Amino acid sequence: MLGVWLLLWGSVALGGRADTAFLRRAHDSSGHCTYSFTVASPVEAACPEAAGGVPELRAELAALAARLSRLESRERGAGGSGPRGAEPGGARDPQQVAAAARLEAAYGELLRTKSRLEEEKGRLEREKEELGRRLESSAQEITRLRAARCPPGREGPGRDTLRAPAKAPRWEPQPLSYQELQSERSEVPVARLLDETALGRPAKEDSGCGQLVWVGEPVVFGRADSIAGKYGVWMKDPEPVAPFTRDNTWRVDTVGTEVRQLFQYEEAEQLARGYPAKVHILPRPLESTGAVIYRGGLFFQPRHSRSVARYDLRGETITAEREIPGAGYHGQYPYSWGGYTDIDLAVDETGLWVIYSTEKARGAIVLSKLDPETLEIRRTWETNIRKRGVANSFLICGTLYTVSSYSAPNATINFAYDTATGSSRALSIPFENRFRYLSMLDYNPAERQLFAWDSFNMVTYPVRLSRE
Repeated sequence: MLGVWLLLWGSVALGGRADTAFLRRAHDSSGHCTYSFTVASPVEAACPEAAGGVPELRAELAALAARLSRLESRERGAGGSGPRGAEPGGARDPQQVAAAARLEAAYGELLRTKSRLEEEKGRLEREKEELGRRLESSAQEITRLRAARCPPGREGPGRDTLRAPAKAPRWEPQPLSYQELQSERSEVPVARLLDETALGRPAKEDSGCGQLVWVGEPVVFGRADSIAGKYGVWMKDPEPVAPFTRDNTWRVDTVGTEVRQLFQYEEAEQLARGYPAKVHILPRPLESTGAVIYRGGLFFQPRHSRSVARYDLRGETITAEREIPGAGYHGQYPYSWGGYTDIDLAVDETGLWVIYSTEKARGAIVLSKLDPETLEIRRTWETNIRKRGVANSFLICGTLYTVSSYSAPNATINFAYDTATGSSRALSIPFENRFRYLSMLDYNPAERQLFAWDSFNMVTYPVRLSRE
């Protein structure tokens, strides 16, 4: 026992040179009393066997605590959407996600638009090439025909007859060389062309009325040189008012939303060359291809209206305008090719007409006779011909005739409605759509022929009527 105390006091004495010693007394696991001294080493700062122990563990714990703190801070900064690590694959701001989605959708739409534009560009380039080939072919044909001599007709009228005025309505739009060109292009013999078209002028005994029995092949008089001329109207006044004559030719290119230009030509040859003598600017834009020239005025449908207006060619002002009661307009009751052809004006031997439809007529063609000065409706007829079921129509001697198709090359004049009897009948008179897009068709009673606009081309058709 004494040795133990000496050992203890010696340890205390040795530890006196170092830090304070600590004595601890406690029972061990078996119940014995034990004494423990804790004395700091005077030489070693750390026990070699403790290296990599508690201090490193505490440092690692501190580092983990700091990292956890950073993660919690980022979680709070993300608005509670969940923890965000330092890696790029973490959750993103919902607003950024939505913005990115919108950008991706816009980019996709741009790609689709680009694809459509490229397709349209390709189509236009192919069309341009085709037009170039046609132009080159036409130029070669013109050169060849101008170099050739006109073969004499066996029984037809000669050159002197062509130059001399006749008692019938006069129309000498082109010199002989161009007449030869037209006869070749339409693949019609010269003698037949002179007999059956306006260039050969109908004889006096053929000036009476009758029923339509025949329509000849189309004769090309000119061609539009821009996309605005894909659809259009070209006309002559069957009853002109001075200073205008029957030689004056009029044209409107109707592609566009603000169609106001009316081109005036002194004669058809000038129209073929493409150089107008004057350009009238209409006070109001017109709608579609239903306009006509009659008694010194342009009769047309103003845009986005069910009205008909008269533009005076001398005074260059609108002198009359009247609404057609109940008439459909701007795509309600057009012809089968569309083009806002709801209201179509026409002229025949009996006067001025308007062709349209109404809700009451349930889409059937309605005819009204108009006063050319006041545009007052004199009388109206309701037919049983569906307006959307036909491609176009015209009147001859008070009878309405319709065309079966605007694009079929071998179409027909398929219906007739006689206003004198109020009855209709089916027909099957061959009608050729040479250029496959008929957008305008009108009858000129003075020239006894049809004027038409067929996909950029201004053409005429000779007609034959039965004797009455």
